[in-house]
Amino acid sequence: MSLKTVEVEKLHEITGNVYESLAIIAKRSRQIAAREKMELDEKLKYFEGFEEEEEYSFNEEQERISKEYEKRPHPTQRAIDEFIGGETSWRRP
Repeated sequence: MSLKTVEVEKLHEITGNVYESLAIIAKRSRQIAAREKMELDEKLKYFEGFEEEEEYSFNEEQERISKEYEKRPHPTQRAIDEFIGGETSWRRP
Protein backbone atom coordinates (compact mmCIF):
# COMPACT_ATOMS: atom_id res chain seq x y z
CA MET A 1 0.00 0.00 0.00
CA SER A 2 1.48 3.33 -1.02
CA LEU A 3 1.39 6.51 0.99
CA LYS A 4 -0.46 9.59 -0.19
CA THR A 5 1.45 12.77 -0.87
CA VAL A 6 0.97 15.59 1.62
CA GLU A 7 1.20 19.29 0.98
CA VAL A 8 4.00 20.70 3.09
CA GLU A 9 2.07 23.96 3.48
CA LYS A 10 -0.63 22.14 5.46
CA LEU A 11 1.97 20.86 7.89
CA HIS A 12 3.54 24.31 8.17
CA GLU A 13 0.19 25.98 8.89
CA ILE A 14 -0.62 23.79 11.87
CA THR A 15 2.53 24.33 13.95
CA GLY A 16 4.36 27.07 12.08
CA ASN A 17 7.34 24.76 11.60
CA VAL A 18 7.52 21.87 9.14
CA TYR A 19 10.18 20.01 11.13
CA GLU A 20 8.17 20.21 14.33
CA SER A 21 5.13 18.86 12.47
CA LEU A 22 7.18 15.96 11.11
CA ALA A 23 8.53 15.17 14.56
CA ILE A 24 4.99 15.08 15.98
CA ILE A 25 3.77 12.86 13.13
CA ALA A 26 6.76 10.51 13.51
CA LYS A 27 6.20 10.12 17.24
CA ARG A 28 2.48 9.46 16.75
CA SER A 29 3.25 6.93 14.03
CA ARG A 30 5.58 5.03 16.38
CA GLN A 31 2.86 5.05 19.06
CA ILE A 32 0.30 3.60 16.63
CA ALA A 33 2.74 0.93 15.40
CA ALA A 34 3.70 -0.08 18.96
CA ARG A 35 0.06 -0.35 20.03
CA GLU A 36 -0.78 -2.51 17.00
CA LYS A 37 2.23 -4.74 17.61
CA MET A 38 1.12 -5.31 21.21
CA GLU A 39 -2.42 -6.15 20.06
CA LEU A 40 -1.15 -8.58 17.42
CA ASP A 41 1.27 -10.26 19.84
CA GLU A 42 -1.53 -10.62 22.38
CA LYS A 43 -3.82 -12.28 19.83
CA LEU A 44 -1.08 -14.61 18.55
CA LYS A 45 0.02 -15.53 22.08
CA TYR A 46 -3.16 -17.59 22.36
CA PHE A 47 -1.79 -20.09 19.82
CA GLU A 48 1.41 -20.88 21.72
CA GLY A 49 1.76 -24.32 23.28
CA PHE A 50 -0.77 -26.31 21.26
CA GLU A 51 0.05 -29.82 20.13
CA GLU A 52 1.19 -30.76 16.62
CA GLU A 53 -2.10 -32.44 15.62
CA GLU A 54 -4.05 -29.19 15.94
CA GLU A 55 -1.38 -27.14 14.19
CA TYR A 56 -3.02 -26.94 10.73
CA SER A 57 -6.25 -25.29 11.85
CA PHE A 58 -4.39 -22.90 14.12
CA ASN A 59 -2.00 -21.89 11.34
CA GLU A 60 -4.99 -20.81 9.24
CA GLU A 61 -6.34 -18.74 12.11
CA GLN A 62 -2.95 -17.14 12.75
CA GLU A 63 -2.65 -16.31 9.06
CA ARG A 64 -6.12 -14.72 9.04
CA ILE A 65 -5.27 -12.56 12.05
CA SER A 66 -1.95 -11.48 10.52
CA LYS A 67 -3.55 -10.58 7.19
CA GLU A 68 -6.18 -8.52 9.00
CA TYR A 69 -3.40 -6.37 10.48
CA GLU A 70 -1.59 -6.12 7.14
CA LYS A 71 -4.71 -4.71 5.45
CA ARG A 72 -4.84 -1.77 7.84
CA PRO A 73 -3.49 1.56 6.62
CA HIS A 74 0.17 2.21 7.38
CA PRO A 75 0.73 3.81 10.82
CA THR A 76 2.46 6.79 9.18
CA GLN A 77 -0.52 7.49 6.96
CA ARG A 78 -2.90 7.30 9.91
CA ALA A 79 -0.66 9.62 11.93
CA ILE A 80 -0.64 12.15 9.07
CA ASP A 81 -4.42 11.95 8.72
CA GLU A 82 -4.87 12.44 12.47
CA PHE A 83 -2.48 15.40 12.50
CA ILE A 84 -4.10 17.19 9.55
CA GLY A 85 -7.57 16.39 10.90
CA GLY A 86 -6.74 18.02 14.24
CA GLU A 87 -7.06 14.80 16.23
CA THR A 88 -3.46 14.86 17.50
CA SER A 89 -2.58 16.85 20.59
CA TRP A 90 0.93 17.89 21.60
CA ARG A 91 2.66 20.39 23.80
CA ARG A 92 5.98 22.15 23.70
CA PRO A 93 8.33 21.41 26.60
